[in-house]
Amino acid sequence: MPTRSAVLDHAAALLAASPTGEIATRAVCDAAGITQPVLYRQFGDKDGLLAAVVDHVWEQYLATKRAAQHSADPVDDLRVGWANHVAFALAHPHAYRLLFGTELSTRPEAFAEALGLLRGILDRVAAQGRLRVAPEVATPLVMAANSGQCLAMILRPETSPPGTDLALRDLLFGALIADDAVHDPAAVAATTLRATVATDSRFTPAEAGLLDDWLTRFQHPVQEER
Repeated sequence: MPTRSAVLDHAAALLAASPTGEIATRAVCDAAGITQPVLYRQFGDKDGLLAAVVDHVWEQYLATKRAAQHSADPVDDLRVGWANHVAFALAHPHAYRLLFGTELSTRPEAFAEALGLLRGILDRVAAQGRLRVAPEVATPLVMAANSGQCLAMILRPETSPPGTDLALRDLLFGALIADDAVHDPAAVAATTLRATVATDSRFTPAEAGLLDDWLTRFQHPVQEER
């Protein structure tokens, strides 16, 4: 009996070779030498199989990100991460589309990990006092921009001439990351402190929560009623 990993290898190969990104469970069974009842016992249904295939394909990419050495400049790491994300999307368009462009009833786990790894880099940017907004705000913005651009390059390549992804990256990073001309130094300082307080053992959870609330007001000042 083929192992689960071997079945996923066959399914991933069929997905990569598919002209449309569609694969049939019967084709997976034939390639792996198993029956459909065996397949469904392992994966539940077709969406369960596809979610497992997505995680299987993404694992190699995520493993390289886990093992990546931090540079002295987290913004450089952010740029490298953007480029690697685009390269992976174009190399594995069907697995990428399944994660970001479809609604599977079984959710792949790759998205949550990819988001967490991105958050880690943005936390480092914030800790250096260079992030204009809170990391929890910047993280989904960067992921949405990166994944949206990648889907456009996969599904509508004519809308993304060469250099489009880099132009989008530079515009987004320019808006999120502070340079020497900081327009709201209090907000940037508050973001930096929030990133530090979250891991500072000198504060109790209650103290950290209260300080986080105060610092949030610097990031999002309440407009006075007229």
